[in-house]
Amino acid sequence: MQDEPVERVRGTAGAVHAGSTGVYGIGVASELVGTGQQNLRAYEKAGLVDPARTSGGTRLYSADDIERLVRVQHLLHRGLNLAGIAMVLQLETDNQLLRDALGDESAR
Repeated sequence: MQDEPVERVRGTAGAVHAGSTGVYGIGVASELVGTGQQNLRAYEKAGLVDPARTSGGTRLYSADDIERLVRVQHLLHRGLNLAGIAMVLQLETDNQLLRDALGDESAR
């Protein structure tokens, strides 16, 4: 079985981080996504994103979180509400899992 490549993103200090490592504070994340900090908090409350937390409770968003938040913004602009977006994101995740399973089956 081959190791899958790890998606990497360059942080603000030039360090390389894995896609799921929380490195961006809420201010930077809101700028990257193009929305307000309150919106990011609302998306978290709605279960659309689950950023990492420091021991002090500070949210740290990963590159994967940023990508997901950009998708949320796109769906909002298309007219979906947060409940609809949650359904779309879940269906996309389920679809990818099925595609991965089918890929595993065809490799046998």
